[in-house]
Amino acid sequence: MQPFYITTPIYYVNAKPHLGHAYTTIVADALRRFHTLLGKKTFFLTGTDEHGDKIVQAAEKNGCTPQEYVDSISATFRDLWPSMGITYDRFVRTTDESHKKCVQAVLQKVYDSGDIYFGEYGGHYCYGCERFYTEKELENGLCPQHQVKPEYIAEKNYFFRMSKYQDWLRQYILDNPDFIRPERYRNEVLSLLDSGALEDLCISRPKSRLSWGVELPFDTDYVCYVWFDALLNYVSALNWPDGEEFTTFWPGVQHLVAKDILKPHAVFWPTMLKAAGFEPYNNLNVHGYWLVRDTKMSKSLGNVIEPLEMAGRYGLSAFRYFLLREMHFGSDASFSEEALVARLNADLANDLGNLFSRVLSMTGKYFDGVVPSPAAYTADDEDIINLAKDACRNYVRLFERVRFSNALESLWELVRALNKYVDSSAPWTLYKTGDTARLGTVLYVLLECMRKVAVNLWPVMPEASEAMLGQLHVCFDSAGTRLQDEAEAWGTLQAGGKVEVSSGLFPRVEVAKEKDRPAEQPVPKAQPVAVPAVEYAEFEDFQKVELRVGTVLTVENHPKADKLYRIEVDLGEEQPRQIIAGLKEFFAPDALTGRQVVVVANLKPRKLRGLESQGMILALRTEDGMELLTASNPVPAGTRAS
Repeated sequence: MQPFYITTPIYYVNAKPHLGHAYTTIVADALRRFHTLLGKKTFFLTGTDEHGDKIVQAAEKNGCTPQEYVDSISATFRDLWPSMGITYDRFVRTTDESHKKCVQAVLQKVYDSGDIYFGEYGGHYCYGCERFYTEKELENGLCPQHQVKPEYIAEKNYFFRMSKYQDWLRQYILDNPDFIRPERYRNEVLSLLDSGALEDLCISRPKSRLSWGVELPFDTDYVCYVWFDALLNYVSALNWPDGEEFTTFWPGVQHLVAKDILKPHAVFWPTMLKAAGFEPYNNLNVHGYWLVRDTKMSKSLGNVIEPLEMAGRYGLSAFRYFLLREMHFGSDASFSEEALVARLNADLANDLGNLFSRVLSMTGKYFDGVVPSPAAYTADDEDIINLAKDACRNYVRLFERVRFSNALESLWELVRALNKYVDSSAPWTLYKTGDTARLGTVLYVLLECMRKVAVNLWPVMPEASEAMLGQLHVCFDSAGTRLQDEAEAWGTLQAGGKVEVSSGLFPRVEVAKEKDRPAEQPVPKAQPVAVPAVEYAEFEDFQKVELRVGTVLTVENHPKADKLYRIEVDLGEEQPRQIIAGLKEFFAPDALTGRQVVVVANLKPRKLRGLESQGMILALRTEDGMELLTASNPVPAGTRAS
């Protein structure tokens, strides 16, 4: 089985860690734990990027040397991660001597091959990005990231022949559809490559302008450009070229980044690897931004979220769960305490916590806290058992595809079904009527399914997972646990074992009182408005509407509309239906593909921006975006609602 090597970006130390850093690193930790439970040998790398103009400026502002400054800020990242439940294998720093030696060795190798040359260049330099921009890349003459006017700089530097590898990179992306995911970012990179010739990359800075960096091995008057230096951490941390770790883990490498550093990782890095003779990475996994009040986090706006504060208020498990459940990987997501509390109360307290509390309490009351032996299973039991296996299969399939929110939703379909199973089976009635055999079967089915849920949740919320398994008196061993087995096996929980008779893991909470926050402008009091009388529909009118459940087959961007998708839905007909839907703002293509949706199937076809729409997908607008209407469990394509 191929080892699994996951990397975060190495975080730039010009500021302290915030929610965005925490999300990326928690996702990497969850992926590492997930692949451990698949039986793979894993390696998790994170660290800090410590060279460049911004570091010198920040150090001067703080009245210290660059080395003193990076030592201080790097330590805040290193110290934060254990408190977020994160366990990494290596924390790399670009000021490490071993890293600098690796950078110089790769530079010399590429220089000797003829892919680095000396030349003169004039361009628009953004100190915030620490890179040159072409006229075409600027937005109204401003840096697209920082919205400030770059400084025009003309100087002699060293250049990497990146343009030499443009055709190779384009073809490699086309031949390997999962190389960059989700698909929207793959398409963005292809559009970039198709928009014009790829320029060569300036990879040096003269010491007369910047001395804080890795010295070029072939010219001591220059230091290495920060991106060429930083990207090489992914191989330097594995002790290239002689380290056994490089031989073991590089074939299984996966990178995890936010969308603002897509170009360096999707264009600079693979061409650098090609020039240096390395195999390309397996996947570049790109996520969106966390927004606060629909705005990207910014120190100047005062809307930066402190991850440690949120975890302290509401619990680490709830915080980690919220981040992976709330963001559809690849799309932007909104963060608010209200949304976190709502998710905690609904998913963890009402659904999962309530399930554990009820079932453990009944096991204690009816069987003195001993796991009962099941008797013959009924059709209802078999349905739950099959649903549990399906939920585990879907969870593994989706999590492996970095579709974390969908993976957790598949698990919660089981959790919600178990709560309904409690109500429909009515153990309290079985106890009163003395049907001990049936009562024991019901409780065993519930306890075994709860065990499966707890095991699958370990990558996302390890602390709570181990607590739940502890309440079931299950000795958890990550090295010996296999998620594949959970999708196929039944009866792992041993009858006759003891369980706790109470839980109390996820109490309901309220939003913490606001302290030391900027005052918001008062909202004008709403004026009463007249409510129009309800216009009732006749039953005969409702009968005319044909609602059918279908499965989404493909999702593509509408060629003439920014907010529309062209979606093909299987409604059990000879040909899939083409539906034009305004879902692009709320769902990534991967989040829709394979899902079951409810379609108004007999809506009169009409053209939307040139494409015919043959129905309507039903959805609900919520405070946090949009939710699709669907069946509670999978049904055959074309099933009609009645």
